[in-house]
Amino acid sequence: MRRRLYEKDHEDFREVVREFVDREVVPHQARWDAEHMVDRETWLAAGRQGLLGIAVPEEYGGGGHRDIRYRSVVVEELARVGAASLNSGFSVQDDIFLPYLLHLGSDEQKRRWLPGLVAGELVGAIAMTEPGAGSDLQGVRTTAVREGDAWVLNGSKTFITNGIASDLVIVVARTDPAAGSRGFSLLVVERDMPGFRRGRKLEKMGLVAQDTAELVFEDVRVPAANLLGEEGGGFGHLMDNLPVERITIALQALYAARAVVAWTLDYTGERTAFGKPIAAFQNTQFKLADMVTELDLVQAYVDDCLHAFDEGELTAVEAAKAKLAATETQKRVVDRCLQLFGGYGYMNEYPVSRAFVDARVQTIYGGTSEIMRTIIARDLTGLR
Repeated sequence: MRRRLYEKDHEDFREVVREFVDREVVPHQARWDAEHMVDRETWLAAGRQGLLGIAVPEEYGGGGHRDIRYRSVVVEELARVGAASLNSGFSVQDDIFLPYLLHLGSDEQKRRWLPGLVAGELVGAIAMTEPGAGSDLQGVRTTAVREGDAWVLNGSKTFITNGIASDLVIVVARTDPAAGSRGFSLLVVERDMPGFRRGRKLEKMGLVAQDTAELVFEDVRVPAANLLGEEGGGFGHLMDNLPVERITIALQALYAARAVVAWTLDYTGERTAFGKPIAAFQNTQFKLADMVTELDLVQAYVDDCLHAFDEGELTAVEAAKAKLAATETQKRVVDRCLQLFGGYGYMNEYPVSRAFVDARVQTIYGGTSEIMRTIIARDLTGLR
């Protein structure tokens, strides 16, 4: 039997999160989908409720809880209502942007940016992917050249989550073309810097309420004080922070799949065919049994990864395994559930339809399943 993941404090926090989700999320999801954007008031409301910056020290206005299980509660409650777009946007802020700032930021940078991020007054994004460089970060062409007390930034990024809403963007740039993997640095670009502009808000198959954009940098003068971490240390900083990104994607996948199974169980118990509920047919029962078993097995591994993370022991390989298992399982489970809904599963009025298209990107972003398998295989074989 796996260890119990949550304790009383986490369950008390869940009540706060659930109240927020039912009040601030559920009534607005259809509008967000239509507008392809989550409104800013939702970020501010989450800040007021204490749902952003959970791990940020109290001196900067955060929750002061380094325990990742509090973030897990937020992910689970948003997944419960199918709010995958908002889940993804919040995750970029809390699980990607904030750890970079917490681990690498100077005291001045923390004082300047953390309070606003915690309050939802500032939205963060990270710009790694380029039109010609996805999983292969060595292909990054965006450059930054030092001129006096500033870096002059040129290049473009694509598929950037929170790209339109973002006030602060951590940009991966090549600062020394001759230094190989030691030639990348991280620069924080602020919303109103001259030369920084948003490109298209991209139209996507799923996660339609999540603003995903192209970003363009044309001779943007980024103050030297906005260098995050070490000059030339960007690639290493990225590698250090990828495990937490991947374990939270695993959480989103796991809890989204569990929510879809719950919806399917309700539907098949109510929907009848040939005079009895669909859930009474052996085919339905076997599929439900298989899916719940798969999810329980993945849950046990992910739970162990969360404990390992809190103990400072989660490895990149373990995070890759969690992401691979959870996202591939989500893809299979949601597809099977849609099948059990029959024709109604293809209709947008049923949440399983949205869950189906939202799930597809999970095996792609944060490192594709193929990259996860490569990481795991290299660890197994010692070969590169």
